[in-house]
Amino acid sequence: MAAPKRSNHSGTASHAGVAALSFTTKLPAQADFKKVLLERYQEAIARSRKIGHRVSFRVEVDPSADAQTITPVEEQPGDTFPVEDTGKPDAELEAALGLARARGRKRVAEIVAGEDMLSADAFAKLLGTSRVTVNARRQSGQVLGIDGAKRGFRFPVWQLDKDGRPFGTLPALHAMLGNSAWAVYRFLVLRHGALDGRTGLRALQQGDDASVLAAAEGMARGDFD
Repeated sequence: MAAPKRSNHSGTASHAGVAALSFTTKLPAQADFKKVLLERYQEAIARSRKIGHRVSFRVEVDPSADAQTITPVEEQPGDTFPVEDTGKPDAELEAALGLARARGRKRVAEIVAGEDMLSADAFAKLLGTSRVTVNARRQSGQVLGIDGAKRGFRFPVWQLDKDGRPFGTLPALHAMLGNSAWAVYRFLVLRHGALDGRTGLRALQQGDDASVLAAAEGMARGDFD
C-alpha cells in the first residue's frame, strides 16, 4: 500500500545563519513548532529585505510519522525584487511573534532559576576546580552550561555521574547537536522514543551511553523520534 502523502507549504522567508539541520517535532507539540515557525518567518523577512532576493523554506507534514519538519532556508538569487515593495508583517503576526518571544524568555528564566542550576563558581567548587577551567570546559562542550542572560551561565548539577564527574558523552552530544547547549539540554530532559520513552539524562544515569549517542545522531539526521 502506498505511503501517505506529505503536505508541503512553501513561503518567502529566510534568516541569516540558519542551521543546516531541519527542525523536527511531533504533531502534538504544536506550541513548540509554531514558535519556531513564527521566529523563522520573522527573521526571514529581515534577511530577504537585506539581500534583495527572494528566499524560501518548506514545511512538511508527514502523517505516517506524526511529525513536522521545517527545512533550511534557501536563497533564490536569480529572482530580485525592490526592497521597498516587500511591505511589513501584519499586526496579528507581529503580536504573535511578540508573545512567543515573551513566553520563551519567561521559560528560560524559570529554567535557569531552578534549584538544580549552579553558577560557574558553585559548579567549579563542586568539581574541585576553578571558574576559569569550568568556562573553558563549557566552551569545549565537556560540561553543559546554558546561557541565563542576566544570571550568566548556569550549570545543571545533574550532569554529573555517580562518581561526581561530568558525563563523558557530553562532548559528543554537543558536536552532534550543533554545539548548542540548549539543544543538548532539551535532548537530556525530554523523553525519546528511541530511548524507550526515557529522557536522555535517565539513559545516561543507567549507563546506556551507546543508545543515547545513537538517539542524538538520529535526531541530528532529522529522524523522527
